[in-house]
Amino acid sequence: MSLPKRILGRTGIEVSAIGFGGAAIGIDNYLTNEQRRSGTLMQRSHDTVLAALDEGITYFDTAPGYGTGLSETIIGNAIGGRREGITIATKVGVRPDQTPSDWTRSLERSRERLQVDTLDLVQFHGNSWTDDGADWILKGGVLNWLEQARNSGLCRFIGITAEVPSSGLDRLLATNRFDVLQIAYSVIYQGACDYQRAPFGPIPQAKALGMGVTSMRTATSGVLQKLLKCEFPELDDDRITRLAIRFSLSTAEVDCPLVGMRTPEEVRTNAALARDPGALIDLHKIHDFFDGRPRVPPPPEALAQL
Repeated sequence: MSLPKRILGRTGIEVSAIGFGGAAIGIDNYLTNEQRRSGTLMQRSHDTVLAALDEGITYFDTAPGYGTGLSETIIGNAIGGRREGITIATKVGVRPDQTPSDWTRSLERSRERLQVDTLDLVQFHGNSWTDDGADWILKGGVLNWLEQARNSGLCRFIGITAEVPSSGLDRLLATNRFDVLQIAYSVIYQGACDYQRAPFGPIPQAKALGMGVTSMRTATSGVLQKLLKCEFPELDDDRITRLAIRFSLSTAEVDCPLVGMRTPEEVRTNAALARDPGALIDLHKIHDFFDGRPRVPPPPEALAQL
């Protein structure tokens, strides 16, 4: 069953309008108090990936750190031979106490768990990129190593992930050496694509460079649900999640919002939402502080007096 498609920047890959986030099927106690390696949950996770394939989801994001390889293993086993038109993105953690050989071994293990000869996309698994962190990536040969992994056929494309905008991330993007940016962006984490300023942030920056963009924390990892229920306990968690997903689906600058899904029912619900054009929100109108009236800039003489 098809979903709306978008092009993932300069990669040229056509991806579904919503992607499968693999953390929720790999990390113990993530979002729910469950041990992901139990037989029942592993089967449910396997079935969830199959449901995603059946619903037309073509982008799957995972990482070795999602359950010490569990998420990669489940995704690899479930997709199996159904690889045509499917993009699998994984990650590599890099630390100063490691060597390029360590990072290469990590990619080899990911390749084995995902059952692929070549990884579609490998991303630096990052959180907050400081200036020192950016210096180490750029001057310590780390990015050179990842580019060599791509050139040698270990992966097709390379990218970087971040939880927050930062000056270090700006510098890394400005090199224009990455193919894809993945960053936290949602209705409550809007700094990565700030519509108050036209928009502004690392997501528009990446798009201007021709990069593909995926977003995480689409459903806010439960934060919005908990926050709203502090004041409105009668609200339904599923309706709050629906609103959060609608917000990210409505952001044209994001090629593929990623959603962590734990059950086939969640997959079917979210895929139906991605197919519904009536679910899209006019974000420019939402951010219009002037009640729809044209915003006229002040005359130069007024600015001179400021």
